[in-house]
Amino acid sequence: MTTSQVRTKPTSRRQWLVPAGLLLLALVPALGGAARVSELASDPALTTDNARFVTQPIPVLVHIVCVTVYSMLGAFQFVPSLRRRSWHRLAGRVLFPAGLGAALTGLWMTAFYDLPTKDTVVVNGVRYVVGVVMVVSLVLGVRAALRHDFVAHPAWMMRAYALAMGAGTQALLIGPYIAVAGMPGPVVNTVLMTAAWVINAAVAEWVIRRRRIPARV
Repeated sequence: MTTSQVRTKPTSRRQWLVPAGLLLLALVPALGGAARVSELASDPALTTDNARFVTQPIPVLVHIVCVTVYSMLGAFQFVPSLRRRSWHRLAGRVLFPAGLGAALTGLWMTAFYDLPTKDTVVVNGVRYVVGVVMVVSLVLGVRAALRHDFVAHPAWMMRAYALAMGAGTQALLIGPYIAVAGMPGPVVNTVLMTAAWVINAAVAEWVIRRRRIPARV
């Protein structure tokens, strides 16, 4: 085995660490979405928790499909070897409408669903901001790609993806809280949900900035 082969194998393995982590982050919301689809398919009885979904199932079903495709398929866009192939461009043609579908249905549900009492005006306002910023980021990302601006393109797409992954980070924050203190009230729920989006956005901006800083020799 040559020295180059020894160096290549760890590098090849390391490039999958980020997408593997993103897939794990997307897994909990995906499982929750699958459970919701299964519930709606079984003609459930109306409860205060599911009434909005049972009476108007199409928006939530479209949202679940779009978010699942976007979060799972989008993770592979972070694999360097795939970005250098046509796969990246072909996957992008699926990811753009999936991302738009996720953002737009999220905005629709926030505006028209009868949301639980734990969802305060503040968290719903944050949802509007997240949805709008995600749509704008996707559009600007595609626009940058069409102009062959391959610095702005990944930056805008990363911002959109980070916001879409908010549910995964929310599960990481809210899950331990429930285990220790029980179900969060409206204020704590608002803080934890908002914190998840802020964390994701901050990490995305850190990665974008780091990629733009030339490596020091």
